Amino acid sequence: MPFAAGAAALVIAVVIAVVLTVVQLRPAAEAAEALTAMPVGASEGGEPAMLETEGAPAAEQDADPSGGPTADGAAGGGELLVHVVGEVSLPGVVELPAGSRVADAIEAAGGASDAAVLSAVNLARVLVDGEQLLVPNAEQIAAGAGAAGGAGAAAGAPSAVGSAAGGVAGGLVDLNAADAATLETLPRVGPALAQRIIDWREANGGFASVEQLMEVSGIGAKTFEGLAGQVTV
Repeated sequence: MPFAAGAAALVIAVVIAVVLTVVQLRPAAEAAEALTAMPVGASEGGEPAMLETEGAPAAEQDADPSGGPTADGAAGGGELLVHVVGEVSLPGVVELPAGSRVADAIEAAGGASDAAVLSAVNLARVLVDGEQLLVPNAEQIAAGAGAAGGAGAAAGAPSAVGSAAGGVAGGLVDLNAADAATLETLPRVGPALAQRIIDWREANGGFASVEQLMEVSGIGAKTFEGLAGQVTV
């Protein structure tokens, strides 16, 4: 019987050891199951984990909130320098954005004086960089300088000073001084063709000869024959 008692004691010891081992391993197994079931990216408290990417703050600082180019990369539209003289409050050189018109230059020079004759000036004309703009008075118009403000004198362009008001000199229309209204008094010249003549003049620094009218779109040999005796440069 001593053998039977010893065998029973051994079995009891083995059972106790197995029970203790299971009790000790169960918390670790439960923890492993919990980690396996947890969504990827979640924190231990169940909240989604915030992933930080190296260099992200710098990217946010460099980005423009509006989605457009930054101030350093913005391309400027260009500037014009125009010398405004005559009947303005502040004659001198003014700086204007590209595409500005005669009216903008007069305003930048303090506005026209009471003696200015603005009807002799084409206020809608687009300015050219480096030109001199004359805002005349009645005496200057009578002396033949009034058309300078209507056509402008770009750097290197023929001077309009000396032409009569409206771009007419000695009964002939001065191609380098006449405004659109004066050009429209010529035969077969309407508003569209008058504007093309002005555009060609401004793009090429003025007319060097009457024959250059043939280079304006819409003026053929027949039209030129009707204009040749009525225009000058």
